[in-house]
Parts: sequence; C-alpha cells; structure tokens
Amino acid sequence: MVDTFTCITCNVRYETAEQQREHYKLDWHRYNLKRKVASLPPVKLEEFELRAKEHRERQNASQDESQYCKCCSKLFNTKNAFNNHLNSKKHKILEEKFVESNKEDDNSGHSDTDSFVKVESSSNATKEPGKFVVVSADDSGDEDIETDSEIEELDSDEWDECRIKGSDSLVKPRDCLFCGHHSKNMVKNLKHMSVAHSFFIPDVEYCVNIKELLLYLGEKISQGYMCIWCNDTGKTFYSMEAARGHMIDKGHCKMLHEGLALAEYSDFYDYSASYPDHEEGGESMDVDEEVDGPSTIAGDDFQLVLPSGIVVGHRSLMRYYKQNLTQSSGALVKKSDRKLHRLLGVYRALGWSEKEQTLAAKKARDIHFMKRVQAKWQMKLSIKNNKFQKHYRPQVNF
Repeated sequence: MVDTFTCITCNVRYETAEQQREHYKLDWHRYNLKRKVASLPPVKLEEFELRAKEHRERQNASQDESQYCKCCSKLFNTKNAFNNHLNSKKHKILEEKFVESNKEDDNSGHSDTDSFVKVESSSNATKEPGKFVVVSADDSGDEDIETDSEIEELDSDEWDECRIKGSDSLVKPRDCLFCGHHSKNMVKNLKHMSVAHSFFIPDVEYCVNIKELLLYLGEKISQGYMCIWCNDTGKTFYSMEAARGHMIDKGHCKMLHEGLALAEYSDFYDYSASYPDHEEGGESMDVDEEVDGPSTIAGDDFQLVLPSGIVVGHRSLMRYYKQNLTQSSGALVKKSDRKLHRLLGVYRALGWSEKEQTLAAKKARDIHFMKRVQAKWQMKLSIKNNKFQKHYRPQVNF
C-alpha cells in the first residue's frame, strides 16, 4: 500500500510530504483553518478561488477615490487633507500662476483648470495597494507627484484663520450668545441678553474692551462648545446647540468671574481705578500726548529727573522704589466712553448697582496674586527646560 499524506482540514491527499508542506502555505488552507475554528465545513479549491475573485472585485469597486491637486502636483488620500490644502496660502498662489499660464497657452484644446483628477488603483500592485497608484489624467507630462504621506504644513495663524473662516456659526458681538437673535448694534444686543437671558457682564465699569470680551465668549461657545459658567469642569458638548441648550436649561447664562476664572479674563479688565491712591476726577493721560518735563537734567544725591519726566533713583534705595506700583497709562478706563455709559444706563434701569470699591479692590488683589503665581511657575519651568547638564563643556578652564 502506497503511503499518502492527508490534510484533515481540507480533506485532500498528497503523494509526497513536500506537496503536503506546500499545501500548508496556501491561502486556501489558511481559509479552511479559520472556518474550522468557526465550526464551519471546509470549502473546495474551486469554490475558494471563486470567492477570492469576488472579494477582490468588490474591494476594487468600493475603494475610495483620492484627489490630486494639479496646481501643486500633490496627491491626497483623504478629503480632509485635500480641503486643508485648498485653504492654504501656498496653494492659492500656485493656483493663480497655474491659471495665468493656461490663459497664455493658446494651443491647448482642453481646459486644465480642474484642480483634481480621479485616481485608480493598479491591478499589478496587489501586495501593497496603499503605496502604488496610477493616475488617469489627460496630460502625460513628467510631473513629480507627491503623496500626502507628508502632511501639508500650515502655520498656526493660518490654521486658525482657515478654521474661523470655515465656520459659519461664529458668534459676533451683535449676535446673542444664547440664541440666534441678531441686533443692530452691540448695546442693543447686550440689552437683549439682559432682558431675555438675564446675562450681565460682571464689573462692567472696569471692563476696558467689551467687544473683545464678547468675541472671546462667542468663540468659546461656537468653537469650543463650552458653557461659560461651567468652563472645563462641566459636561462635554459636541455642538453649539447642545452648549446653548445646557446654559438655557440649567440657568447658566452668566459669565464665571471668580476663582481661577479671574486670570482667564484679566486681559479684558483693569481695576486700577479701585486702588486707594487713584485720584477721583483725574484725567487719563493720552498715549500720544507729550509729557512736559524739565529741559535739562536735574537731580540730587539720591534721584535724577530726566527730560522725559522719568525719575531714576539711586541703587541703594532700590528696595523703596520697588514699592511704587507703576500703572499702565494705556490701560486706564476711559469714563467718556459712550458705549460704556449707554450700557451702564441699561443695566441701572434693570436694577443693577455698581460694586463697592472694597470688593473691586479685593478682586484686583486676587488677580494680581494669580499673575504672580503664574509668573513664578513659568520662570521655574523655563529654568528647568534650560537643561543645565554637567556633561556640557565649561566655557572656562578647559
């Protein structure tokens, strides 16, 4: 009796052991092994080849089409990468040059203004279909095609500009933060939010830039999908409508301006008017106004007055000069601001009263303390990242 070598999984027999070992390397045998694990009967070789052919045809038919930018000679495998490339400044400049060159070419019988063409997969590249593609274009020019394996580089400012321009739901200062109401001006918009949603700007008499504050709050709601009262400690939302619905349902139509949130909005407020040494009725100095000072340098043994009006003290009295807090003249609140007066009139008509000077001074001290802590940790981090390592060669005695 002749010895035979049998594969129990596929129910086939071979005359030699070499044929059996070659059979174990086939995809047909691996397929039957997977069916055996799933408690399914094995399939014959003809049936397996038919199924494999149908699978390849189905995979080729359902393969996503990539997009190719003809202006920049770049190939993109995803739609998001292609859209980001179209919004870049580099593409817009090259597109203008590409269109101008096509206008000058009078011999071309077809238009080359299309920015992308379809891409079909190669039938010979069955082993690595993700790396080899054949571009079906009308032109047969020798252009260097770059795949999007190298991600399109965008500056941070350019990326933010594209993100803001691409968003149609960006809340403007004339738009309500909590609904779709649009007002004629910013004051009427604030009046609407006060009446309809009970929204008030905290410490409005110390707010130096109401428009930028509303823009920042609108960006938090429309771009970050955040509740302006919960901030990062609350629930996560995935749309602007969800964030607005949460604020209306929970009564969170108010701005958090206490605790850690003071540092977040410190750029929009100036509490210098609440300081004890602030003169009531004093006129704020204009930045462009010239300062009257002595024409010659005058001084004594401990201080020197420069022509610009700056007083330079002696280094031995540095500890005393540091006690004087310098105020930024450009950040002082302008009492003659008409919009602020109109807004204060609207708030007073609704029963709002100005905060006491003591409470405002307390909040100003809190902001000053938080800025000091932030500067301290920033300096500590900077020193830590400076990488003072011992293995560096010393600059002296080497």
